[in-house]
Amino acid sequence: MKHIAIIGAGITGVTTAYALARRGFRVTVLERHRYAAMETSYANGGQLSASNAEVWNHTSTILKGLKWMLKNDAPLLVNPKPSWHKLSWFGEFIAAIPRYEANTIATARLAVAAREHLFSWAEQEGIEFDLKRQGILHIYRDRAGFEHAGAVSRLLAQGGLPRRAVTPDEMRAIEPTLAGQYYGGYYTESDSSGDIHKFTTGLAQAAEKLGVQLRYEQQISAVQADATGADITLAQDGGSVTERYDAVVVCAGVTSRALAAMFGDRVNVYPVKGYSITVHLNDEASRAGAPNVSLLDDATKLVASRFGADRFRVAGTAEFNGYNRDIRADRIAPLVAWVQQCFPSVSTRNITPWAGLRPMMPDLMPRVGRGKLPSVFYNTGHGHLGWTLSAATADMIAATVATAFGSPNVTIAATQDLKLA
Repeated sequence: MKHIAIIGAGITGVTTAYALARRGFRVTVLERHRYAAMETSYANGGQLSASNAEVWNHTSTILKGLKWMLKNDAPLLVNPKPSWHKLSWFGEFIAAIPRYEANTIATARLAVAAREHLFSWAEQEGIEFDLKRQGILHIYRDRAGFEHAGAVSRLLAQGGLPRRAVTPDEMRAIEPTLAGQYYGGYYTESDSSGDIHKFTTGLAQAAEKLGVQLRYEQQISAVQADATGADITLAQDGGSVTERYDAVVVCAGVTSRALAAMFGDRVNVYPVKGYSITVHLNDEASRAGAPNVSLLDDATKLVASRFGADRFRVAGTAEFNGYNRDIRADRIAPLVAWVQQCFPSVSTRNITPWAGLRPMMPDLMPRVGRGKLPSVFYNTGHGHLGWTLSAATADMIAATVATAFGSPNVTIAATQDLKLA
């Protein structure tokens, strides 16, 4: 039985471990934190949003970024201090603009396929993660945003995702608690939301029952590989120990770039910081005034999801500021203000702020597949859609590993024929 190491126990690492274990592989997950899902998979916006598959490689994104560069509370913020990593990333981002339509369609197709796996796994393993299958409502405050959404909808339809335009009156019928004036909206009934941290920890427990060894507080100091396997060196008791595996799958979020370089590969993920607040609904008025349908506000680039009776998550923004993990008050304030504006009955007295670094590739397409060496594989770089795409990309990389090594229980994945653009 081939022994596969997975680096990282976030949503991509745990789903990959589960998919490989189902195919009969021996799997060990190495995670530097004490628990699974403690970084970017901890407190995101909660949306399983195929309707948010539009990639960012568009000239309008660049124009908005330039306009917002000096506004600390802007949805997109770029630290102007240059670095080679940042400059190379933006250069590749611009180079990917001609592939905007093809990549948006491919991402939508992948997101639709991911649902089948995620819902099936949750049902089989009895994972409770505050799932709400009540759709996602995109809201637009002006005609330009609404018309752009119409063009995006045509691309999403080519990826197999239907969504429909709705009037302001229909928006209020879909989510009666939403306050404010809007030009219109788009509603995707097949989308959903849920708590990524609950799902990941639940699936990690299910993976352990399948024989996966999850090892926490593991600090990797070096990696290398050859044609027959991979060596991972771990810091241990003031020294180090090197372990040999038949193959390794890198699912390490924003540290994937450094690990890939050790293996001789280039995986140009950049850490794009996002913020969230969890609003604790401690009184009846707040519980009644919070939405049940998940939302995406195009103007502010914020998403919102309801978790159970007493939690409401608002998340968004994109900050290009290196590996900085600080939670800035001036970046949290717009999220609080948005709640007060759109849901005035909800008390924001008790909130929990959070920030996480999204591992984002320049073309916003995840890196899923082989490295240069036959023992190295990648499932990383999902950016803002890690939660949405994770089940599909996990099944894809597991199928790739099974093809490379064979397994006692190889299954043909529904996503195997999907091609990342």
